Amino acid sequence: MGITADTGDVWGVKAADWAEFQEPTWRPAYAAIMARAEVGIGTKLLDVGCGGGGALTVARELGAEIHGLDASRGLVAVARSRLPGARIEVGNMLELPFRDESFDVVSGFNSFQFADDVVAALNEARRVCKKRGLVTMLVWGRRQDCDLLNVILPAIITPPIDDGPEYAEPEVMEDAMRAAGLSPTVSGDLDCEFTYPDSEIAWRAISSAPPLMRASESLGDEAVRKTLNAALARFTHADGTVTHKNRLRWAFATR
Repeated sequence: MGITADTGDVWGVKAADWAEFQEPTWRPAYAAIMARAEVGIGTKLLDVGCGGGGALTVARELGAEIHGLDASRGLVAVARSRLPGARIEVGNMLELPFRDESFDVVSGFNSFQFADDVVAALNEARRVCKKRGLVTMLVWGRRQDCDLLNVILPAIITPPIDDGPEYAEPEVMEDAMRAAGLSPTVSGDLDCEFTYPDSEIAWRAISSAPPLMRASESLGDEAVRKTLNAALARFTHADGTVTHKNRLRWAFATR
């Protein structure tokens, strides 16, 4: 599934719900990667596929000079409203509108693997990264290690979503980075819990992504919501909070 202008428009349909209810569940992942990348005061950072600015918010809190790019006009509008003064562009990760060697860190949280040409997207990240700078890539882990991919979404979407090469497998991200002229340095897994205060917020968060929107178009909102709530029952606690556990995989490379 490539990130194009059309894809960006789809992501913008429920941009407010994505930014308000889904992105906050990713904050521990953003923070963990920023810490490992040693993002701090004065770091010049570009987040590719920045969405509503969740990772950029963490980076700004750490003192970084932040920049972002996303294909969705709706999500970019949210990010700009959240992060006044930051340069956040609408565009394609295959043609980054930034100068060569501009950034200390170029991050991609669940984004680079969706490019029409992953190596080309990583090559663009390399181009705008300073010498000895860092390119980071984070993806969903193996399907069996992710409640969302293994249990929740398959209850609604069949066959399971296939995004091409299994980037969660060892050396797959690293090989793409090498093909783009980068030098992989370290990689690993990151266990994260995605928690929502109640089933209503869980519905609004999960249904703000295109796969659920497409399911709602074909099956109807109520049918999808009923099926999703049933799938979430096993992840719902006595106090009503909903928590699903997922293992993410990340890799770093230098220019």
